[in-house]
Amino acid sequence: MKTYRFHDIQSHINRHNLLTPLDVLLVGGTGTGKSSTLNALFESTIAKVGDGVDPETQKISDHSLHDYLRFHDSAGLGDGKENDYNHSKNITWELLKICIDDKNDEYGFIDLVMVLLDGGSRDLGTAFNLLESVVLRSIEPQRIIVAINQADMAMKGRHWNYHVNKPEPELIKFLDEKSLSVKKRINESTGLNINKPIYYSAKFSYNINALVDHIIHHFPKNRRIVNNT
Repeated sequence: MKTYRFHDIQSHINRHNLLTPLDVLLVGGTGTGKSSTLNALFESTIAKVGDGVDPETQKISDHSLHDYLRFHDSAGLGDGKENDYNHSKNITWELLKICIDDKNDEYGFIDLVMVLLDGGSRDLGTAFNLLESVVLRSIEPQRIIVAINQADMAMKGRHWNYHVNKPEPELIKFLDEKSLSVKKRINESTGLNINKPIYYSAKFSYNINALVDHIIHHFPKNRRIVNNT
C-alpha cells in the first residue's frame, strides 16, 4: 500500500499546504483490529496483534507509511474502567498536541481520527461513548472517519468465501445495511452526520484499497487549529 495512490496523496497535501506527514489516529474498542489494520495497510507485520480480547497496544505508537502519511495506533477501550480512563486521557492528550511549523505557527498534530468498529458485534456502546466523551470534545466532526473492520465475522462468519477471501452476495447485502445502520445510529447518538462507513477485513486484506480511498476522501483542506483553552 505504500505506492497506492501515492501521487494523489502527495498532490492533495502539497496543493492545500498541509503539514507533512498527514497524521491519522486510530481509535476503537479492544478487539476492533487497529493493529491488524495497520499490518494490512503496510502489508507487513509492524504492530503485534493481541489474542482474543487481550489488548496488545497499551500506548500510542506511530508508523509512517511514507513521507506523506503516518498512522498512530492507540489502546482500545472497553478493557475496564481504570484502563479506559487512562486510555481516554492518552487519546485526548494526543488530539490536543500541537506542532510548530518553520514560521513558528502552531497547528494540531493529529489531522484525522479513524474510529474502528467490530463488524462481528452489535454492541456499539463503546464506540459511541468514545466519540461523544473523548473524540468529539477534542477534534472537529469533519475530521472523523468511521470504518467497520472484521467484515469476515459479520453474520457470525456465514457467507464469507474463504477460497477467495471475499463476502458472498448475502453478506455484502448485510454489510451494506450494517454500514447504513451505523451511520444512522451514530447520528442519533452523537449528532454526527458521517459518510457511510467503509467495511473491510484486515485479516484477509479485503477492501483495503477502498479503506485507503475512504481515508483520502476525508483528507482536510486546511491545517488544524487547536484551541487548548
